[in-house]
Amino acid sequence: LSLTWFPSHQPVPEPLDVDAAHESTLDWWRTWASRYSHEGPYHEPVMRSLLVLRALTNEQTGGIVAAATTSLPEQFGGPRNWDYRYVWLRDASLSLSAFLTHSYLREARQWRDWLLRAVAGDPADVQIMYGPAGERFLPERTIGSLPGYQGAAPVRVGNAAVGQFQGDVIGEVMVALAEAREAGVEEDTFSWPLQRALVRYVETYWQREDQGIWEVRGPRRVFTHSRVMAWAGLDRAVRAVREHGLDGPVERWESLRDRLKAEIEEKGFDAGRNSYVQSYGSSAVDAALLRLPQVGFCEADDPRMLGTVAAIEHDLLNDGLVMRYR
Repeated sequence: LSLTWFPSHQPVPEPLDVDAAHESTLDWWRTWASRYSHEGPYHEPVMRSLLVLRALTNEQTGGIVAAATTSLPEQFGGPRNWDYRYVWLRDASLSLSAFLTHSYLREARQWRDWLLRAVAGDPADVQIMYGPAGERFLPERTIGSLPGYQGAAPVRVGNAAVGQFQGDVIGEVMVALAEAREAGVEEDTFSWPLQRALVRYVETYWQREDQGIWEVRGPRRVFTHSRVMAWAGLDRAVRAVREHGLDGPVERWESLRDRLKAEIEEKGFDAGRNSYVQSYGSSAVDAALLRLPQVGFCEADDPRMLGTVAAIEHDLLNDGLVMRYR
């Protein structure tokens, strides 16, 4: 059975040669996968993961969606059924890092071009997420006429997180773009000016409380991870000037970066637990703290980071898996 989609106002296309189309699709994916050269104990799962990330990348626009699903329950019978068919800047940045690690530079260029189009205009209006083609209007609504997967309701379209302030997002983008620069993706006429504008956004809003990486729908807090990612965004801007000769107010960026570092060490750390904490004034930890050494905020074997890992293992480890938070 061959299913063909086409706009209703256009002529019906010729029937699809299913066998030829199937073989052509296999050839395309085999060719793409053949560029993966890593050999090691995790060769197969890494390859599978890269294939999934590429499948989530829109071929026309370069946008990388978080998932191709909506309204699948995180817990059966519960209301946590979200619509993930959008491009979260954070998630896409992390996907971009995975592509770059394995030398898939074309996908990096495509996503950077997508970013330039999506954020076009005033960077002060930057959102944490967009549609695959850069759509901005993504209001969350429910469809009461649908029962949901195995009765899991509500069925949602859109995502209310589009209106949240998440202070880590710009840092995630700056880290990914820095990795692209290091991998050989050259800056063009618009890419560095965009990054400078994103850093101005960090300079303007870094002190705001936010909903954080976990998109909490309660009161805003000062999440340690968010402040660290603001630090990382400034750090990558400084390094772009110092190491790559790009232009920018580097002394001002360095001053704010160092100020953030001192604040995080003072307020985002619980000396009693010898651990960084989920948010200022809390003793709780969350899995996002594992990102601190990955973005260069501290060394992986720093005693404070080792204490943080121990606290995460004590509080969040469950049958070999790490929960996001309690």
